[in-house]
Amino acid sequence: MGDRTRIVLADDHPIFLAGLRQLLDLEEDFEVIGEAATGLSALKLVYELQPNIAVIDVSMPELNGIGLARRLATGSPSTRILILTLHEERAYLNQAVQAGVCGYVLKRSASTTLTQAIRAVMVGGLYIDPAIAGRLFDAQQRRPKQASSDGVAPDLTMRESEVLQMIATGMTNKEIAHKLDIGAKSVETYKARASAKLGLRTRAEIIRYALSQGWLEDIKS
Repeated sequence: MGDRTRIVLADDHPIFLAGLRQLLDLEEDFEVIGEAATGLSALKLVYELQPNIAVIDVSMPELNGIGLARRLATGSPSTRILILTLHEERAYLNQAVQAGVCGYVLKRSASTTLTQAIRAVMVGGLYIDPAIAGRLFDAQQRRPKQASSDGVAPDLTMRESEVLQMIATGMTNKEIAHKLDIGAKSVETYKARASAKLGLRTRAEIIRYALSQGWLEDIKS
């Protein structure tokens, strides 16, 4: 077995924290190396242990999850941050993504999505809880096409736009192919064409473009 994913957990509810640890301990390739109950103690712990992943509650005493994520982005840039939250409002998601968070998981679905989220962000992806991502995409289908920042609408086909929007929400090529009923190779082709037209080279640039276009602002609680 290869190297295990080293994880720090931070949540101020002891029972929930214990449940998270039990869940992750079931995965042979995961190793929980530390736990914290406040934002400041989590900050110190991550600085000290330099884990691969920090799973943090958005609402903690001393320092909240968004503030913690911002400080870790500079103090421990190799650690990928995954937020656990009760909040489904768009404002929280936008703040989290802008703070450098790689994963956004609702507590109510953590038992079924957390391990998937950790694996997604470990390979460089952005993971948004499916309950939010689904509503986000549905809202985009109803939203008029927006112009780019220079006032000129990018010359994307409808399919290219759909694929890029789904990528921005963290969906994999396989998930996009299934939702659109097309092949995975076609997804990659649409992604490449759209990225070339917009001058986007990385997933991070796609996410920033999505933010600038308001693609992450249509989430309803």
